[in-house]
Amino acid sequence: MFSQLNTWIAVLALLLGVIALVIEIFVLPGFGVAGLAGIILVGWGIFLMAVDVTQATMALVWALAATAVLIFAGVKLFNKLNLWKRLTLDTKQKNDQGYVAPREGLAAYVGKTGVALTPLRPSGTAEISGERLDVVTEGDFISPGAAVQVVRVEGTRVLVKGYNKDRI
Repeated sequence: MFSQLNTWIAVLALLLGVIALVIEIFVLPGFGVAGLAGIILVGWGIFLMAVDVTQATMALVWALAATAVLIFAGVKLFNKLNLWKRLTLDTKQKNDQGYVAPREGLAAYVGKTGVALTPLRPSGTAEISGERLDVVTEGDFISPGAAVQVVRVEGTRVLVKGYNKDRI
């Protein structure tokens, strides 16, 4: 009776482990609770099905070795049959096609003033020191033609606020 119950518990653990891993792969991306629970349940199911701990450990070692061999063979086969081209994006983003990296040195604009060229709600374009820049407000709406001042720069994000020349 106990042996039969033990077998069903092992099958249930394996089944729940596989279900948890499938949920982790297709429903919850990343490596989280479902993935960890799946790994633990599958390992526990294998240990329950084994006659002793040595046999279970050997089964896991053989499974890991077979997995490594299959991955290595798969990579070689994919390279030989050129299957990577079907799985990866082959196009390149070139400057002459309009792909330009973000500008560096935007910190030099902090404190400078300019004019909003488009409505800033909260992002848009402004001309600051004779340069067109993509800017963002801190949530305020600023209409085109209004004076703006660069408050700070966070990476490639230029934050501006409305600027009233009469206040100074």
